[in-house]
Amino acid sequence: MKKLILLGVSIFMLATGLVQAQEQLLDKVVAIVNNDVITQSQVDELTGKVLRNATDAQQELPPEEELQQQIMDRLILESLQLQLAERLGIKISDSQLENTIDNIIASENTSREVFLDDLTKQGMSYSQFREDIRKEIILGEVSRSQVQRRVNVSEQETDALIKLIEEQDKGTVRYHVGHILLRISGDEQVTQQQAESLVKQLKNGENFNQLAMTHSQGPKALEGGDWGWMTIEEMPTLFAGVVKNQHQGSVLGPIRTDSGLHIIMVMDTEGLQKIETLEVNARHILIKPSIILSDRKAKSLLSEFRQQLILGEVTFEELARQYSEDPGSAVRGGELGWSDPSVFVPAFRDTANRLEIGELSQPFRSTFGWHLMEMLDKRTTDTTNSASKNRAYQIIFNRKFNEETQAWQEELREEAYVEILDGEA
Repeated sequence: MKKLILLGVSIFMLATGLVQAQEQLLDKVVAIVNNDVITQSQVDELTGKVLRNATDAQQELPPEEELQQQIMDRLILESLQLQLAERLGIKISDSQLENTIDNIIASENTSREVFLDDLTKQGMSYSQFREDIRKEIILGEVSRSQVQRRVNVSEQETDALIKLIEEQDKGTVRYHVGHILLRISGDEQVTQQQAESLVKQLKNGENFNQLAMTHSQGPKALEGGDWGWMTIEEMPTLFAGVVKNQHQGSVLGPIRTDSGLHIIMVMDTEGLQKIETLEVNARHILIKPSIILSDRKAKSLLSEFRQQLILGEVTFEELARQYSEDPGSAVRGGELGWSDPSVFVPAFRDTANRLEIGELSQPFRSTFGWHLMEMLDKRTTDTTNSASKNRAYQIIFNRKFNEETQAWQEELREEAYVEILDGEA
């Protein structure tokens, strides 16, 4: 009997191994990117997402060959960034990930049960969704870590922008901008003719998003070349130089730069008569995990503090002064003063936006550590005719950050070893 059992187990393991081997053979490698590979399943997964998004938006897709090239370019860039993140030791803990997902659910004003049910209807498992969010956070972190140090905003630039904003009329114009980039990789005259043909098609009413998805080699190609709404100050320099005072439907270009030939379209315009900014006055306690204090213990400690505050056994100021590891706010009882939430890191920003006045948060994780936040007050400030130095700095920084991000991604690709394997391999 014992021999029969062992024989049965051996046959089962052999069969399982054969099935797994077949599955591995089905998931073939389609590209080598430095020390990583891209598999057919990754291509299929991203293709599926693009197809679903296009269907939801009732948007036509480009021919299969062009679409697959855009898919491959996106996966190669993601692979390079994820490899760099691993070398830099950038990791997202499960607690930080779950806190981010909680903020996503809260921002949609729904319950966790309804949210999970919606994921199932979309054909996505919760584990797959978690890993997608984890990857997005990591990509954002590695991008910020590498690009921020390349951005320099001078005092003169900030002062000049403040003066410009103060001199502007009350009506502020925003532009909805589309962008197509054609890289020159051969006969420049052929590329020029292609660009002029696209301009002609756009002026004749052809769908911009469709042409961008089919032909563009820019960073927003898979989004149909859509850069969204921006003011002149927030745009990349190339856009700002030609878009100002243009009307809806204007097609600009082709414009020659080192990157290639650019076509820009003003898809819509909007006059803002009044700009209002939400500001919050919050206070927090920061506990940083360490070798001595584990991640779980840091969270548990803040949970104890929260219970003590609810019972009135201690004041927030006392706890912040004694325990908070944010020296700037600890001396003020944890108070941060009036701030635009957008200046905070994502987890802190999302929590600040969600809390009501007087509400005490649950412990939550950011890149700095674990926080306990209390919302003291909120206000809306009219910033139409005035701009603080911080706001002016942020506008310039965002514009340069977008430009440097594209340059950094191009450099990352140029320095990498990338081999696209033959489809028959």
